[in-house]
Amino acid sequence: MNRLDIAVLPGDGIGVEVTDATLEVLRHAGERHGIGLRFTTLKAGAFAYQETGEAMSEEVFERAAQADAILLGAMGWPGIRMADGTEIAPQLDLRFRLNLYAGVRPIRAIPGIPTVLADPRAAKIDLVIIRESTEGLFYSRDRGVVTPGFAEEILRITRPTTERLARFSFALARQRAKPGGGVTLVDKANVFRAFAYMRGIFAEVAQDNRDIPFGAHYVDAMALDFLRRPWDFDVLPTENMFGDILSDLGAGLIGGMGFAPSADIGDHHAVFQPSHGTAPDIAGKGIANPTAMILSAAMMLDWLAEARDGGQACREAAQAVRQAVDTVFAAGLRTPDLGGPAGTKAVTEAVIGALA
Repeated sequence: MNRLDIAVLPGDGIGVEVTDATLEVLRHAGERHGIGLRFTTLKAGAFAYQETGEAMSEEVFERAAQADAILLGAMGWPGIRMADGTEIAPQLDLRFRLNLYAGVRPIRAIPGIPTVLADPRAAKIDLVIIRESTEGLFYSRDRGVVTPGFAEEILRITRPTTERLARFSFALARQRAKPGGGVTLVDKANVFRAFAYMRGIFAEVAQDNRDIPFGAHYVDAMALDFLRRPWDFDVLPTENMFGDILSDLGAGLIGGMGFAPSADIGDHHAVFQPSHGTAPDIAGKGIANPTAMILSAAMMLDWLAEARDGGQACREAAQAVRQAVDTVFAAGLRTPDLGGPAGTKAVTEAVIGALA
């Protein structure tokens, strides 16, 4: 049996709690499907910074980079900040240093979970935001200029990254094969030259992918249509900041951040983490919803099947985990963020029970 090496960075706050829960699910899924998973826990995050002066040591980074995949909990904590007042964010360092340009944010309605939209078509929401994760406005991280009279940040769009993002988006749409689906670029090309440039590159790549419908949408119109007709969309690539905002809005459509998984994928590495933060207000209470982290782990299994020769066993395990999540919520399981009583442990046990 080939063993797959997973670097685990639990992070801070509920990051630790949902990571522990997810590792239990992964162990059961691995045993059931004959997958050898080896977990190495590494220390990084706000409390690591407070204790050592480093949010993520070079030793931790190198060890994580050598792993087959990285499973990451939420990081950051109120009151623990860098000298310039910004948050502790090793997850951003991983994206930039490992060139994880495709931030994959699935927004899928889970059976049984009430949606905020009254339209019955909301139960069919199934789209993926592809957030470019290495440039855009986030390129300006640590580069912004602040003077007494003004503050300035830089937005950067490059051809190599945009071409890779476009090819990734078309390939994902082809793989999903959603009826009526396709790729819809989200930009602000009517105002900013950088976004017109981005749209032009996507149009070029679309010519090589004519089997996949392609269109573009201004980001303000997309914010409206996320509430008006989100079920009409499939794969939505977009700039870094736009993707950051829209993925939170999308999570709100399907029950909240506790149901929003994500992955940051590059050509050689990938990080899997929930879209939510460390939730200091509920940390340590045993009520954090681990579903987003569990679904992120399912995404990791899918990626391992393709990128690390994990094979059919990983694909089947990923599907089994997603099906287990759907089963328990369709049967009436309700977490505190939905007004129900099922805390972290109860969700974990229910999902493991459904796996069996």
